Amino acid sequence: MSNSHGYIKRRLDAPNSFFEAEAAGLAWLAAANGVRVVSVLDVAARHIVVEHITQVQPTADAARRFGGALAVTHAAGAAAFGAPPDGYKGPLYIGNRTLPSAYETSWGRFYAAARVLPYLKIAEAVGNISEAGAQVVRQACEILASGAFDDDEAPARLHGDLWHGNVLWAADGVVLIDPAAHGGHRETDLAMLALFGCPHLDAVFDGYDAQAPLRAGWRQRLPMHQLHPLAVHAAGYGPSFGANLHTAAQAVLDLAS
Repeated sequence: MSNSHGYIKRRLDAPNSFFEAEAAGLAWLAAANGVRVVSVLDVAARHIVVEHITQVQPTADAARRFGGALAVTHAAGAAAFGAPPDGYKGPLYIGNRTLPSAYETSWGRFYAAARVLPYLKIAEAVGNISEAGAQVVRQACEILASGAFDDDEAPARLHGDLWHGNVLWAADGVVLIDPAAHGGHRETDLAMLALFGCPHLDAVFDGYDAQAPLRAGWRQRLPMHQLHPLAVHAAGYGPSFGANLHTAAQAVLDLAS
């Protein structure tokens, strides 16, 4: 709900630290001095109030600036892969689901154990992925956990839920909302933008690459970084996401072969 004092989100059944986690993530992202994030006006156990953002039509120029600013946010870093925002000790969330914290030095080990497998288990339990599909996802996670795709990049400061609905286009540029902020690989945020669509996506990527050049082969690795959001969606939004998760996991196996 929006009023003259800001935009209010309420949830009477909010789990422990649900809105506090959102506020901590926004503060941590804001501290990077990269992409602008929405300002928090008030936060409590069952609500959060953020500034109201008046949206405008996206432009390619704004998209390029967004990409460059996102690279700055990522470069601010995190304590480890899976680490929560600095100074925050509570639980993390992505949407309505718990998001495990971790303090890993291996990206692949963290990503498999804390970002894919927990949601695969739920997707299997509710019947949103086939037994064969789940087995392919587990095989991909074994490869990831082995460190086969680890590189020398430090943990990035991720928004963590960067689909287009959390990207607001204001007159002075993009403003981000609703993070699931944590330390991860920078390509994961880019992969989520690609997965769910973003206006002027190529311009976003161009702006990012100009600010912080991406490693060769990053486009081929996008399905690997989409395993997490696809697993989250397969856990709660139907078998079509389970099928897409299976396809992305097969792409990981193909990359590794």
